[in-house]
Amino acid sequence: VQVVESGGGLVQPGESLRLACEASGFSLLGYGIIWHRQAPGMPRDWVASIGGTNLKKYQESVKGRFTIIRDVAKNAVYLQMNNLKPEDTAMYYCEATRSSASEWGQGTQVTVSS
Repeated sequence: VQVVESGGGLVQPGESLRLACEASGFSLLGYGIIWHRQAPGMPRDWVASIGGTNLKKYQESVKGRFTIIRDVAKNAVYLQMNNLKPEDTAMYYCEATRSSASEWGQGTQVTVSS
């Protein structure tokens, strides 16, 4: 039972990335998915979430740029990140949560730099 993030990389400001959170050993259906990020020397912060009923929420700094998408058929949740800024540079983590259960991935690095 695990979740795995992928899709990070090095991009220039204004470019896009699509992060994936994929589950193995269990179905993400019914789980709330939270994307977090942590920049060096900073506390971890939540970025976006999608609830079990598909209610979506976004941190103010990413509204209008990031979109969280659930793909039931692929058992995955994506974070589409457009118009990336240097301040988006961080390690991005996916958390799958339901009731008291929580599964975390190892993270994927996003670096935005010119």
